[in-house]
Amino acid sequence: MTEERAPSQSSRTGAVLEVPSSTLKGNQAYESLRREIVSCRILPGTRFTEAELMERLDIGKASCRIALQRLIQDGVVASMPRHGYRVTPITVKDVEEVFALRLVLEPVAARGAAGRVNRAHLERLEQACRVKLTTDVGNQIDFFLEANRSFHMAIAEAAGNQRLCRTLSGLLDEMTRLVALGFGVQGIRPNIDNDHTLLIEHLVAGHADAAAEVARRHVETFRDMTMEKVVASLRESAAVLPVGLSQTVPAAGGER
Repeated sequence: MTEERAPSQSSRTGAVLEVPSSTLKGNQAYESLRREIVSCRILPGTRFTEAELMERLDIGKASCRIALQRLIQDGVVASMPRHGYRVTPITVKDVEEVFALRLVLEPVAARGAAGRVNRAHLERLEQACRVKLTTDVGNQIDFFLEANRSFHMAIAEAAGNQRLCRTLSGLLDEMTRLVALGFGVQGIRPNIDNDHTLLIEHLVAGHADAAAEVARRHVETFRDMTMEKVVASLRESAAVLPVGLSQTVPAAGGER
């Protein structure tokens, strides 16, 4: 088969380069699968083969391997020699580690952001966290997690520490999967009470110590809620752990 190629602009010469269609479709498959894995629509521990993935996403072997390699690099899929692949399991230790680091970093971010935040921007993000969509719980959780991530990243960015931002961004990405498993499997939307509102008040007023304390308490409370839900979900999902990909994964395009 002659491989189709898509044009791409070279940044140095201005020449048009051709990107193989297998690369484009592999990247599309990666994005699609990553969303499904992070949202736990494909449950942790799910096993599958290249053939299953190729059939489900309607892609060829080259595209399939590009997607799998990126997922493995992200740490959300693991290769099992001669047995295919497995979505990386979630453990109680994962929850402990992610939140232990958040407990260190988020008070530092809040302290550094005190007196430097945009109140209107934070209030818009806070309101987005509370929006209750007329849709299934899974989509509600997806929307909440995106809004919640944006809220916490806005505070970290206001603190002006780029290394802190990069580290916290990675932790919040990992937390997305923990929350999706804990709350999604239980069919419950997270509740953040009034912590965000109080945090905004202290940040705007420039009360660094008070903002750091609210941030610490907020992370502790959310950690305890998440741990409870994750433990319950692990017990339930262990009894019904699927073999093969979830049928909800969308196709990436008809490559053969």
